Amino acid sequence: MEGLRANLRRVLDSLPAGVRLVAVSKFHPVESILTAYAEGQRLFGESHVQEMQAKHPLLPSDIEWHFIGHLQTNKVKYIVPYVSMIEAVDSFRLLAEIDRQASKCHRVVDVLLELHIAKEETKYGLTFEACRALLDDGAWRNLSHIRICGLMMMASYVDDEEQIREEMTAAADFFDEVKSRYFADADYFCERSWGMSHDYAIACECRSTIVRVGTTIFGEREY
Repeated sequence: MEGLRANLRRVLDSLPAGVRLVAVSKFHPVESILTAYAEGQRLFGESHVQEMQAKHPLLPSDIEWHFIGHLQTNKVKYIVPYVSMIEAVDSFRLLAEIDRQASKCHRVVDVLLELHIAKEETKYGLTFEACRALLDDGAWRNLSHIRICGLMMMASYVDDEEQIREEMTAAADFFDEVKSRYFADADYFCERSWGMSHDYAIACECRSTIVRVGTTIFGEREY
């Protein structure tokens, strides 16, 4: 576990002020999470409901869980009682279901809207046009148990750093547009979640406030 501790410290030390680390613990055991926790890390990311459900009761209650994978509406009810943030919301239908389940728990759940910017084909995420349409529609304003806190995206998985930078810069510029048009008075709309193990350094240059780093900290997946 010494390697894990050193990796975590290296990543944290490289982050500028104002950038938070989600340690992506998916496919890694509880013991690894506890090692990172002992070093002071409190923010962890999972992308499979069943796996997060299994880990949650075995770990300290002050862990902040971010759900970072594609979330099916029929699985929302399992994580809403304790999840800190759902990062990859890509439809009004999902927003409405999170709101419905959160109301049962008397909670307000923070969410991010996921953008699809990468040139490669990915299944999920809103185009800029679709994101504008969702927000223009205005129905989200009637949802009192969710709070839209910002945007999330994944850049193309390529070696071309300039392409990665262009995609992240486009997301940052779009964030400014969305902030001014829909959330000008909402201090909580402040999060820009992009950057993973291979590109988080670029993300920090492109105004990211949350980076999601797994392999660089925990190594290759263990199961």
